[in-house]
Amino acid sequence: MINLHVAEGWKDYELLDSGNGQKLEKWGNILTIRPDPRAIWQKTDKSFWDSAEGVFSDNGWKFETSVPLTWQIAYKNIRFVLKPTEFKHTGVFPEQAVNWNWIQDKLKNHKTDIKILNLFAYTGGATIAAASTFGVHVTHVDASRPAMMWASENAKLSRISPDRIRWIQDDCLKFVKREIKRGMKYDGIIMDPPKFGRGMKGEVWKLLEDLPHLANECKQIMSDTPLFFLINAYSADMSSLVLENLLSGISKDWGGQLESGELGIKESSGGRILPAGIFTRWSK
Repeated sequence: MINLHVAEGWKDYELLDSGNGQKLEKWGNILTIRPDPRAIWQKTDKSFWDSAEGVFSDNGWKFETSVPLTWQIAYKNIRFVLKPTEFKHTGVFPEQAVNWNWIQDKLKNHKTDIKILNLFAYTGGATIAAASTFGVHVTHVDASRPAMMWASENAKLSRISPDRIRWIQDDCLKFVKREIKRGMKYDGIIMDPPKFGRGMKGEVWKLLEDLPHLANECKQIMSDTPLFFLINAYSADMSSLVLENLLSGISKDWGGQLESGELGIKESSGGRILPAGIFTRWSK
């Protein structure tokens, strides 16, 4: 079943407006303008946009001098350090609050010593959401050392005990293959693969070519009593049905239920929903 889920519960983030290929966002007390090619409609109120303190363009970020190099926001019990990157991101994808809530819901009221694997884990939102749940231990895997250090900083800010997260800087596919050889098992798997990427040693990742192989390899490290399997993606030219068809074949012997759809963020000005990614997720 295809669903639309809109991120809710944010107090430190707000999508103020969008349109003409851009979005106006509030992160704590700081307003930014970033490009978003999906926002092909007209802006609701252009006067809002004049107050932005940071703008991303083809020349990168341009901030007013009064804006700090880093600042912090929170979503419930998850704290983040924000800093503008050369890829227009700030370190947080707000729509992922939908998945963070879902992860915590699936982990509550279960046995202790639950093991979760988070692949392409970036700055750790899903890792912290899982690790902050009683009895859960997370293996956080990402090929980028800066992203790994950033995630570690977020975990400390969120007061996650160091023994709850295992930090692994590695190519995700290579790591999973080694875990298969080691006989490791996980009760839940999260992955947020990019459309294109490179591993630590220059390994090339292409979503449509490599995701099926990785997902099928992950099946071999699932425990005998799996709880969930979540795949998130941002590719605008891929339907969530693609992810659903992939995961339905992997999970067919586990029972449970499968859900797919889009994630979105609702404007506070015009009330429109800006699409922000696709997902499929299986759970018991």
